[in-house]
Amino acid sequence: MNVSELESIGLKNVGKVFHNLSYDELIQHEVDNGECAVTKKGATAVDTGIFTGRSPKDKYFVDRDPSNSHIAWGDVNQKVSAEVFDELLAVAQEQLSGKDLYVTDVFCGSSAASKRSVRFVSEIAWQSHFVKNMFIRPSSAELEVFKHDFTVLNACKAVNDKWKEHGMNSEVFVLFDVERNMAIIGGTWYGGEMKKGIFSMMNYWLPLEGKLPMHCSANVGKDGDTALFFGLSGTGKTTLSTDPERALIGDDEHGWDNHGVFNFEGGCYAKVINLDEKSEPEIYGAIKTNALLENVVMYGEGEVDYEDSSKTENTRVSYPIEHIANHKTDLMASHPKNIIFLTADAFGVLPPVSKLTRDQAMYYFLSGYTAKVAGTERGITEPVATFSACFGEAFLPLHPTVYAKLLGEKIDHHNVNVYLVNTGWTGGKYGVGSRMSIKDTRACITAILDGSINKSEFNTTKTFRLQVPTTLGDINPDILNPRNAWADKDEFDRTRDELAEMFIENYKRYTDGHEDYSSFGPIVGS
Repeated sequence: MNVSELESIGLKNVGKVFHNLSYDELIQHEVDNGECAVTKKGATAVDTGIFTGRSPKDKYFVDRDPSNSHIAWGDVNQKVSAEVFDELLAVAQEQLSGKDLYVTDVFCGSSAASKRSVRFVSEIAWQSHFVKNMFIRPSSAELEVFKHDFTVLNACKAVNDKWKEHGMNSEVFVLFDVERNMAIIGGTWYGGEMKKGIFSMMNYWLPLEGKLPMHCSANVGKDGDTALFFGLSGTGKTTLSTDPERALIGDDEHGWDNHGVFNFEGGCYAKVINLDEKSEPEIYGAIKTNALLENVVMYGEGEVDYEDSSKTENTRVSYPIEHIANHKTDLMASHPKNIIFLTADAFGVLPPVSKLTRDQAMYYFLSGYTAKVAGTERGITEPVATFSACFGEAFLPLHPTVYAKLLGEKIDHHNVNVYLVNTGWTGGKYGVGSRMSIKDTRACITAILDGSINKSEFNTTKTFRLQVPTTLGDINPDILNPRNAWADKDEFDRTRDELAEMFIENYKRYTDGHEDYSSFGPIVGS
């Protein structure tokens, strides 16, 4: 590429420019630079430093017309002035000037009508490898005429020494200037900031065009029936959509327009903590040459200990989607037949599967519930409820009801079935009950996708008023109705009502000035 292109964005005395390197070239650079280890199966493994996850409190949008009239300002979308952005842009430019740089050009979005062209600039080879894995790789012909719509300067080695003066959260900065089509990253090496940063931008651009961006995985059956799996981290979104009987469209980020569903990405980003070859053979098999592991513990001659969480519980792998043999090569499919909301309920009170009405779907979409385990402190463990609107609130620049309205319109227009699937606990909350077996969860998913669930009789649960099948294949009927799975029924009732109150309290933020679906959520005492 022409160095003047980098000089035009304020980079000076640029050294060598490694532009759109091949996988082999990138991996060689990672090895030569001392950035990685190589596993026995050929994957590279890197550490992302002190940040082993995203830093959402350090994410800001520039307060500039006209985008500021669309952005839902608050804790998720924090304001930064144009002046502060320019100051930190200068910090990033200084860090990247006088360096050898890796420049990677990619597409976000497999739909020709909706894709964006993105250029990433970094001084770290593995970060170039990461975005090459995660986004759609242009062909040689496409690269010859590539014109980027958006630029990301990843100056991860730079920090903001004036963060207190700027009124910011820390020396880390992840900033977006919508009008200048630019993002800058400093202070964190975590690769997911680049991936989710562009996802945030797609969540800004597409709704303004009447298209729905979604934090979901997607696959398609042999008869062309598309399924979407919404869920937060740890709910099984990647695992459950990776199915040898169905072609994978993508594992995390999609759009839905008038033509159907399309993947934003060209790769997958899977959690690998406690990864087991028998239960997740496709993901396990995808960790080979060109895959990039993050923050795993290694031993011996390139062996990976997937059970070791001493660095982080958020161990990850990125890999090109081609590593999943049964994937949809064009990364697109028709309008969905089924939508599945995944939740890992650590309170153990939600059914393993329930069928939602259209209005219940709107309620649970806006609630975006899952529960995480707080961890052990002096022998005490308690689940923590997490509510993330649209199953991805951290990435929504617009108000959540904008996305919910689009989803409702598409459910109505295409007559889509919607289900809630609990991949969390049964028979008691975390520490008492047990985790839903992958076997039972997959049986629920299979029954949804092949339609056999519709042959079941349904009962309505108390409080949450969810429609649950009385029998479903070989699944123990006592598991299907969660109260039956608890030995202590009174404790179940107390825990159920406790969780219901959390839902009710959380949903109050959507009842003022918006279409109110609260009557379709839980009602304590019902």
